[in-house]
Amino acid sequence: MEPALIWGLGLLGIGLVIMIIEMFVVTFGVLTLVAAGCGIAGVILLFNHSTSWGLVGATLVAIGGPTIFFFGLQIMPKTAIGKRLVLGNPGDDEDADGGLPARKPDPYAELVGREGVVVSDLRPVGIVLIGDERLEALAESTVLPAGTRVRVVAVVDGHTLKVRATA
Repeated sequence: MEPALIWGLGLLGIGLVIMIIEMFVVTFGVLTLVAAGCGIAGVILLFNHSTSWGLVGATLVAIGGPTIFFFGLQIMPKTAIGKRLVLGNPGDDEDADGGLPARKPDPYAELVGREGVVVSDLRPVGIVLIGDERLEALAESTVLPAGTRVRVVAVVDGHTLKVRATA
């Protein structure tokens, strides 16, 4: 075999291996650029050997490169490093056995059903006083003036109380 053919096929193989490594060791594209360089150099060497080998190599790089890249984008979020990149540090949110995060109790859920007084007009958002706490609230249907007695009917977005005027 001719050295140009061996080196060309070798560089295409090295480029493939580097692209696979990039899926598991995220280097933010550095290894992808190295793999692209190996692919281009491999195609050039294959063209030096013969036009038919060059066309085969160019086709493999043109079709295989993007296919491997997009396949890697699908796999990367499932890897340990990908989970940290996409979801942050998994140790912060996961329970002890590494499963789904434990659901934290909603501190405002206990306020549902309690009554209070509107401190600032709810147009539709304002402040209500429930017990000794001033909290952000959302009027359920209409503008509620200050001094109106209200009941908490729900919690919106985890921190805003939805209130309804009491009769």
